[in-house]
Amino acid sequence: MSALTGRVLAVLASLAALWAVMVVHATGQTLLALTLLVISALAVWTYTSRATQALRYLFPGVAAAVVFVIFPMLYTMGIAFTNQSSQNLLDLDRARAQLMEEAVIAPDSQRAFHLLTQGGQFRVLLDAEGNAPALATPPITLSAAAPTPQTVPLQPAGNELASSPPLPLSAVVQQLPALRQLRLQAGDNTPTLQLTGLREFAQLQPLYLAQADGSLQDRLSGKRYRADMDQGFFTADDGDRLQPGFRVGVGLRHFAQVFSEGKFREPFVSVFIWTVLFSALTVAGTAALGLLLAGLLNWQALPGRAAYRLVLFLPYAVPGFISILVFKGLFNQNLGEVNLILHGLFGIKPAWFSDPLLAKAMLLIVNIWLGFPYMMVLCSGLIQSIPADLYEASAVVGAGPWTNFRRITLPLIMKPLTPLLISAFAFNFNNFVLVSLLTGGRPDQADSTLPAGTTDILVSYTWRIAFQDSGQQFGLAAAISTVIFGIVAAITLVQLRFTQRAEAVKKG
Repeated sequence: MSALTGRVLAVLASLAALWAVMVVHATGQTLLALTLLVISALAVWTYTSRATQALRYLFPGVAAAVVFVIFPMLYTMGIAFTNQSSQNLLDLDRARAQLMEEAVIAPDSQRAFHLLTQGGQFRVLLDAEGNAPALATPPITLSAAAPTPQTVPLQPAGNELASSPPLPLSAVVQQLPALRQLRLQAGDNTPTLQLTGLREFAQLQPLYLAQADGSLQDRLSGKRYRADMDQGFFTADDGDRLQPGFRVGVGLRHFAQVFSEGKFREPFVSVFIWTVLFSALTVAGTAALGLLLAGLLNWQALPGRAAYRLVLFLPYAVPGFISILVFKGLFNQNLGEVNLILHGLFGIKPAWFSDPLLAKAMLLIVNIWLGFPYMMVLCSGLIQSIPADLYEASAVVGAGPWTNFRRITLPLIMKPLTPLLISAFAFNFNNFVLVSLLTGGRPDQADSTLPAGTTDILVSYTWRIAFQDSGQQFGLAAAISTVIFGIVAAITLVQLRFTQRAEAVKKG
């Protein structure tokens, strides 16, 4: 590729990037547009400058991390400092504009109508109302595909319409989409009439009147609604609110709610404690079972080791969501095979999904089942890396299997295994798929007004607040997500620090 060709491609790529940034900005996504602009500028600088040749191979990965990791994280953190919810999605100007679009029928403006046909076209006939004479449109073509409403003049109805019978209601219903696009006007300075019912045209007027101070006055009740910049609603003096609301900054309000207010703090604390226990017990169970099976599979005298290893690895080969759904059926209280066996042996049918303790036990059982093959493979590889001379020397002094495990195997595999256990803890800390598919976080906490379940972990609890609650509190959910990010980041830092210490010990 010649230098000229490279420059032309760089210019074309820059223009395409600028166009993409402008399109994204036009949609209102200022932060995303700024991110794309920065990445585009860095890309041009990286691939056109000789000083950055060494970074050209790293840039795609770094750019992907910025777009798909850092940007969503910063965007989520930004939402945490707002009141964004299902009722507060718009900004102030868009919320005001939407409220101004609400309309009511002007008093004494209703006019009954009939739809007539004439020469393959249609005419709308407005009946006489009081002192108002009958009016009709000229022959028009009705089209529901019109991009904008069509203004049609009205004229006094002639005698020629008396011979044209009106179309039946069924024909009117078929033309309703096109009739909604009509705006009928009797004169240049007269208000327009539009369809408001199956047999009625009327004048529509805005429900709210914009005032000089920025408030909105209800035309019917006379109430005046002012923008409440603390709550994000147009609010009247009596506390009445208009929907939709608008986004406003709330500072650290959501974080304060999570840690100070009882209705938020209590379910958060209980969910956090269970999340830690769930992750710790899962890691301990999978590590213990995986280490035990790895030790058995590395026993040279065990016949059929390859077959055992294949069978034990199958839970890891099957997609996790399929296994979870299978276990959900197995633990069914009335029809599940687990309860059928327990009922046949002991005469009991545990309520796995309605009893909080049993639901937690079921989660742990299923998660350990899904996780032990990974730990088994890890431990098997670590055990095989231990020099056989150590076990031979141990046999010389008469040490048994338990002594070999306690004095040789466990100390030598724990150092390389510990960072992996920390990673597994962080993964299970956010194991949303298991909780969502198996229990959905239920049974719910009886004393909580928030959508919090006894088997919810922090990530599923956040998801229920954001998408399942009737209020859909995105700001609160984003605040909890930020807290989760901080916790996981702390776990990651601990892992890195432990790994660095382990490497320093090896070098020393």
